[in-house]
Amino acid sequence: MLIKRILTASVLAPGAVLAIFYLPFNAFALLLVLLIAIGAWEWGPLMGFNSKTKRSAFVTSNLAILLVLWALIPIDAIWQNSHQLSNYVTYILWLSVLWWCCSAFLTYVYPRYSSFWSSHRSVRALFGWLTLLPTWVAFLVLRSYDYQEDTYHGAQLIMFLFVLVWSADIGAYFVGKSLGKHKLLPNVSPGKTLEGFIGGIISACIIVILLGYNLDWQQQQYLITLGVTLLITTISVLGDLNESMFKRQAGVKDSGNILPGHGGILDRIDSLTATAPIFALCFLYLGW
Repeated sequence: MLIKRILTASVLAPGAVLAIFYLPFNAFALLLVLLIAIGAWEWGPLMGFNSKTKRSAFVTSNLAILLVLWALIPIDAIWQNSHQLSNYVTYILWLSVLWWCCSAFLTYVYPRYSSFWSSHRSVRALFGWLTLLPTWVAFLVLRSYDYQEDTYHGAQLIMFLFVLVWSADIGAYFVGKSLGKHKLLPNVSPGKTLEGFIGGIISACIIVILLGYNLDWQQQQYLITLGVTLLITTISVLGDLNESMFKRQAGVKDSGNILPGHGGILDRIDSLTATAPIFALCFLYLGW
């Protein structure tokens, strides 16, 4: 399994980097739409949808909402200036924050209250929209920042987010495998341990410190960025646990099988669905 994961990642990672840095902005936005559509397809079984018709209907609902968002928020109007987002965008990002606070509560107390939301497909559909759609918005926020002046600035922001999530994920995996003894939330994900969680945070912080050293950061930059790192790496675990909770309730092992060794698209972007909107807000209000 580990070999498959490494081989798949060795193909996906360079492809993701090339897309982030070199795809024209509209093409990048359309690629994100495709990924959201696949994620919506994989969300179908988490709602109890087994038929292709019902899963396709949920995909269509996500695409329809994305089209409305695209019409309301033209790509070139996402940023009103370098310090202010469109009001619509800001509302969506804060709505995402509210959702992930709710998700954190539901995950922590699981399986309490699960009988309610698992018996109402409309509620699980709402959870799916709140998980997937703000992710699209957040990535466009990051990629479009200062785009006219520097087409790579936004790409660097996204790559920084990826580095935080990937380093935390890798650190958590190896520390958890070698030292993990105390279960983090066994009712949701028996494989995750407190040691792995801490190891992931430490791994990400080490990477950030090394990056700051090479870029000659000042003390304030270190403090802000390390604070953001602690927040984002913690939230990345929530994104993973959120999907695990829905899969456990639905009796599903993986969201899909499109990625050998990794499962489905949702299994790969679950941490990003949680972190991207909050990372975008951190950059908006804190900068660095």
